[in-house]
Amino acid sequence: MNATPEPNLSGPARESGSDLPASEQAKELANLDDHNPIEARLPLRTREVKAPTPLLGPGRPTLSEDLRDRQIQIENAARDHGLSFYPIVYEMLYSHEINAIAARDGFPIRYPHWRFGMEYEFLNTGYEHASSKIYELVINSDPVYAYLMASNENFDQEFVMCHVTGHADFFRNNIYFSQTNRQSIEMMATHAHRVAKYMHLYGRDEVEKVIDHALSISDLIDPFKMLAFPNGNDKQSSTMKEEPLRGQPGRLPVTRDYLESFINPPEALEAARIKEEKLDKKPRQFPEKPVRDVLQFLIENAPIPDWQRDILSIVREESYYFLPQMQTKIMNEGWASYWHSTLMRQEVVKDKNQDQHAHLHSSITASQPPNLNPYKIGIELFRDIEDRWNKGKFGPEWEACTNEDERKRWDKKVGLGREKIFEVRRLNNDLSFISNYLTMDFCERHQLYTFDQNAVTGDYVMRSREFEKVRDTLIRQLVNCGKPLVELVDGNLHNRGEIRLMHHFEKDPLRQDYTEAVLKSIYFFWTRPVCIDSKRNEVGERCAFDQSGYRRWKN
Repeated sequence: MNATPEPNLSGPARESGSDLPASEQAKELANLDDHNPIEARLPLRTREVKAPTPLLGPGRPTLSEDLRDRQIQIENAARDHGLSFYPIVYEMLYSHEINAIAARDGFPIRYPHWRFGMEYEFLNTGYEHASSKIYELVINSDPVYAYLMASNENFDQEFVMCHVTGHADFFRNNIYFSQTNRQSIEMMATHAHRVAKYMHLYGRDEVEKVIDHALSISDLIDPFKMLAFPNGNDKQSSTMKEEPLRGQPGRLPVTRDYLESFINPPEALEAARIKEEKLDKKPRQFPEKPVRDVLQFLIENAPIPDWQRDILSIVREESYYFLPQMQTKIMNEGWASYWHSTLMRQEVVKDKNQDQHAHLHSSITASQPPNLNPYKIGIELFRDIEDRWNKGKFGPEWEACTNEDERKRWDKKVGLGREKIFEVRRLNNDLSFISNYLTMDFCERHQLYTFDQNAVTGDYVMRSREFEKVRDTLIRQLVNCGKPLVELVDGNLHNRGEIRLMHHFEKDPLRQDYTEAVLKSIYFFWTRPVCIDSKRNEVGERCAFDQSGYRRWKN
C-alpha cells in the first residue's frame, strides 16, 4: 500500500449475456491473450456460489490457522465498533501474480489489450528495483475479495486485514457505491469473453484499434449518474411533471367540474395550442438537452457495426464501475487508514510491535511534497471531524467565538465524534468532504499550501498559505475528478450531422494533445466532423477534427 496505492474496485454494471460459464471463459481467454500468463489457472466463481469461496482455485498458498484466527478477531472487533461489511475472502499471491492482477486494475481476468501488459512490465520493474511494493488489492464484491502478498510477514498481513476491513465497510455503506454490482468479477470476465470473441472474428489489431479509441473518450460520462434514482424512479420528476390532459396542450387537472372554466379558460387553451403548433414546425434540437454521457450518445446514434457498439458499451460500463472509486479516493483511503490504525492499536499491537506498526503506518501516510497523499489527508480529516464533534466545535456558538485562547480550551464534551464520522462516511464524496469539513485550523496545523512551478528552473515554489486559496485549489482538483467538464450540445450542427461539444471552463485550459486525441476518437465513431468550444476570459476558442485532421482557432 505504500508506494503503489491499491485499486479499490466497485461500481454499477448491467447484466451481460454469456454462453460460457466463467471457468470456461478463463480457459478460452488464456489461449487467446498472450498478456495473461496466469489466467489458465484462474477459474472464476460462478453466480450460483453464495458462500465465501476461493477465487483463484485450489493448490495455492492459503492463510495459516493463526491468520484465520486473527481475521475473525479483527472483523469481530470492527463490528463492535459499528462497521458493517460483506464477508471477506483473502487470496495469497506471489509478487509476479499480484503485479499481473494489479495491472488489470485488480481483476484476474480482463479483456485482452496491450495496456495491461505494459502496466505489468511497469509494476514488475518497480518491484524488482525495490521502488514500489503492493501490499494488498481489494475488490468490491459480495463476498469482498482481497489479495495478500504471500512473502509478507504475519504482522504485515494483520495490518493489511485491518485496512481491508475499513475498505469493505466503505464499499458497502457509502452512498456513491449504492448502485454497485456485487458480481463485478463475473462482469469483467464476461466482457473479456465478448472482446476475445470479436478478436477471433475481426482480428486482434482491428479490435484493439477500436478499444484504443473507446478508451480515449472513456471519461466522457455523466459524473452525477451514480446518484440517479435506480430504475428511473425519480420521485421529484414524477410529481413535478404534469402530462397534458384530454389531448389538449396546457390543460391543467381539475377536481371539480364547476372549476373547469376558471382553471382552463378557453383563451389560455387556444394560446397553448398555437404555441405547440409553432414548436412542432420548428426544427428540434438534437439532442433536445445537453448530454454529459457522450459515450451513451455514440452507442445510440453512431453509424457503426454492432460489435463496435458493444465495445463502446463495455468501456462505458467499466468507466461507471470505476467512477465511485475516483470520486471517493481521499475518503476511502482515509477511512481504511483510520480503521487500520484503530484496530491495530486495540486488537493487534497493544503493548508489542509498536515500532513495526509505526513504520508500516508512516510508510502509507507519509507525504512527499509537492504531492498530497490521499491516505494522509483522509485519515487526518476524519480524526479532526471526530475531535471537533466530540468537543462541540461546531454550530453557531463555535463559529461566533473569536477568542483564540477560548477556542483552544473549547470542550463541551458532547461526544458525537464517532457518530459524525460514520455519517460523513455514508453521505459524502471527496468534493463535499473537502468543501464541508476542511477548516482554516486544519490547514494551519498540517501546513498546507499552494505552489507553482518555476517556468525557468522547473523548481516548485510556494505560492500561498491562505486558507481560501488552499481550499479552492483542492476543490478545483476534485471537481469531476480533476477532469474537464464537457457536454455534447449539438449532434446536428448546421444541419450537417456534425457534433459540437462545450467545455465548461473552470480554471485550467484544455490540453491540446488530449483534445486532439478525444476529437479524433469521436470522429472515428461518428464519421462526421467534431468540434469543441471553450471560453476563457471572454475569449472563445474552437478545436475541431475532420477528414483534414486537427485544427484550432479563436472563435
